[in-house]
Formats: sequence, C-alpha cells, structure tokens
Amino acid sequence: MSTTTGRPHVVLSAAQSLDGYLDDAGSARLLLSNEDDFAEVDRLRAEADAILVGAGTVRADNPRLLVRSTELRRERVEAGRPEQPVKVTVTSSGKLDPESKFFTVGDTAKLVYAPPGSADSLAAVATVVDAGSPPRLERILDDLGARGIRTLLVEGGGAVHTQFLDAGLADELRLAIAPIMVGDPRAPRFLGPGAFPRPLELTEVRRLGEIAVLRYRAAAEPSPLDVLRLRQAIELADECPPSSTFRVGAIVGLPDGTVLATGHSGEGDPRNHAEESALAKLDPGDPRLAAATMYSSLEPCSDRASHPKSCTQLILETAIPRVVMAWREPSLFVEAEGVEQLVAAGRRVIEVPALASEVRRANTHLPGVRP
Repeated sequence: MSTTTGRPHVVLSAAQSLDGYLDDAGSARLLLSNEDDFAEVDRLRAEADAILVGAGTVRADNPRLLVRSTELRRERVEAGRPEQPVKVTVTSSGKLDPESKFFTVGDTAKLVYAPPGSADSLAAVATVVDAGSPPRLERILDDLGARGIRTLLVEGGGAVHTQFLDAGLADELRLAIAPIMVGDPRAPRFLGPGAFPRPLELTEVRRLGEIAVLRYRAAAEPSPLDVLRLRQAIELADECPPSSTFRVGAIVGLPDGTVLATGHSGEGDPRNHAEESALAKLDPGDPRLAAATMYSSLEPCSDRASHPKSCTQLILETAIPRVVMAWREPSLFVEAEGVEQLVAAGRRVIEVPALASEVRRANTHLPGVRP
C-alpha cells in the first residue's frame, strides 16, 4: 500500500503476442501463456488482496479469478488472510450477468464499481459501490484502500490497462510475451492510445519456455529536495573550466538536506568528471552513503578513455542507492549505458527531463547540442 495516499499497490499483469495483441478476433480464446506462466500468475493472485478486471473481460472471458493452487490457498489461510482475494470489476453501464463466474464461483467478496444507480440489479450478488460517472480510478483506489486492500492485481483487459497506465496509477507491470503474431486490427490490443505520463523501469527479463517475461516498475517521482539539489548541481556546471567535453555538476546529499560533497567537471584535473570529483572528497566506505543520493546534471558515464574507472563504476563501488539526473548522455563520444548499468545493479535512477534543457544550455559548445 502507498504510504502517502493510502491506496493499494497496483500490479498490472497481461499476456500478449509479439505484436501487442491480447487475443485474436476469433470466438475461441487464443492461448498466449504456458503452464509455468499460469503458475506465476497464480502466485501473483495469491500475493494480492484483490484482483480487478474490467466489465468487458467479465463478459468476454467469464473468468473465475481464483487462486488455483491448493498450497497457495493454504499459505494465505495460515497467514491469517482469506483463502481467496477479493474480486473487483469496473463497469460504466452496469450490464453484467449475475450468473457469470465472477459472481457465482468462489467464496470471497465481490465488488462492482459503477455509476450511481447503474448496477443496482447486482446488489444481491456483490457489493455495488458508486465510482462516479464515468467511474474514476482514483476514487476506486481510495475506496479499496479504505477497505484494507494493500495490493491490487489488475488482469485487464486492454481498456483497463490503458486507463491505469494513462492515469499514472500503475506501480508495477508484469508482461508475458508469446512468440505469436496476430496482425489483425479487429483483435484486442494490450494498450490503446494514451499519454502515459509515468515512465517505467525494466527490472527483470526471464524466459519461461517460449514465453518472455518482462517486469517493470513505475519510475519514482522526484521529491522537492531532489529537484532543488539537481538544480544546484546544474548550477555547478558554470564553475567548469573551458572544455571540449561535457560541463557537468554533481552533489552527494542526504534525505535530511545534508550535502556531503559537491563536484564539477575539470575540478582538480581537467580530465576529472563531476561525479568523480565529488566522490573523491568522500570515503567510499562512509556509512552515510547508504542513505545518500548522487545528483548529477548528466547521466553518469559508463565508458571513458581519460581515467580507468567510469563514474558509474565509482558510484557502484559505494553504497549510494539513488541517482537523480536531468539529461541522458547523447551519443557524441560513446554509447552511454550508465542508467542501464546502475539499474541492473539494483540502484534507483530518477530522471527529471524537465531540467534537461538547462543542462543542454551549459553544453552548447559541443557539436549538435542545442538548448
């Protein structure tokens, strides 16, 4: 559950074809998962407090939305939880069959979020909740949080996935990709059009037979302190001596506002990078670094010829868990992979692209760089 909003932690789960379809246009369901994938999704269900699908999925697929594994159900009961997660659906029309498996199968609570008065006919088989007209996801999540739902698993369909991602309300995404191409514009797609304001970070890639499983998490939002420190790091670039490479500023800071070190490109040695200059003022074993953030106006370098170690390597040799940056390094000198290397090592990287123009402004001496 979010500690700031009281809403549940939202995990989206979907299986799709290589070209992004959830199904084909035929009457029979297209199989996009294998048994190993089904087992992992069953584990996700067992870990969730509630499972949500759209009304279209209830009508088209008639899902049971239950934990299949006896062992997983037993683990839930032993942990003091209900044997099955709560079932949740959202409808704009209220037109759902009360005899569908969503309502009739499984001894667990069922919640229907709908515009006022539209789903009164379902009151005998579910708890009907006013979700606004049209239903608002924020209102639904607030109500679920108030009911004690800490983790919400969203299983579709495409319209629901699109709404959660477009509203920036998804915290994680598990995507199973089958080696199948549908190529039929009549078939349902995983996502429709949207603004999708909250970027995702790839956290895991695995193979389950011929299925590729990708896990993503929502990129963290920068805090006001993050933005302040990053602006100060950008201002430090003004102290860089004339250079034929990037002019960068860096700050190492703590959550309580303490600044541990600052640095800028060319400080002490024309070949020094900003992060390198800041870290040189600190003991790599300083225990405070376990709670620190590296603020850098530019993505930490992943490859360089001037010194033996890249700034990414130097950061990874410390316990610094977070890096906040404004601008990804363009491919002027090398193909930068600093973000990828940091994320692969388990470090949190937060990008603030709204400040990237200020970093570019400090680097217009480089070919092709414009404010």
